Amino acid sequence: MDTTTTLLTLHPFTVADAERMLSGEVDPRDGWEGGYAFTDEPELLSEYVQAVHENGDPAPFGPYLVRRAHDGATIGGVNLFGPPDDAGAVEFAFGLVPAVRGQGLALHTVLEAVELARRAGATTARADCELANLPARRALENAGLAEVSRSGDSLTYEIRL
Repeated sequence: MDTTTTLLTLHPFTVADAERMLSGEVDPRDGWEGGYAFTDEPELLSEYVQAVHENGDPAPFGPYLVRRAHDGATIGGVNLFGPPDDAGAVEFAFGLVPAVRGQGLALHTVLEAVELARRAGATTARADCELANLPARRALENAGLAEVSRSGDSLTYEIRL
């Protein structure tokens, strides 16, 4: 089921979406503002398809397409890695196309990812980020996540839900 806000929609990715993209077929509804698509990351698509075949549909966990609300263009993705671990934490990752950066959409994407994790029963949402990725760090921090650890050039952020 889609999660829609004023600015964006998170659309759960399906096996049909993944298989279509792996075959090279692009649906005009995918949008892909700025030319980015999951087809640039075939290993993510293959891993998702394999996981579904082995373990069933992970919903509400798994990949989501991030679409801009006013025109439906796909502008990025979110992945919720779940179910919650023994401590109740769910990790997520997000990315937006370069063409929409600087518009505040990353913050809204993070807020919706955190909300999805909360609704799925997580007590903590966690995200890793490269130290050099200042825009992503800013989005995570503005969404209320706090740095909890550093390892090399990577930071881990968390928020209690």
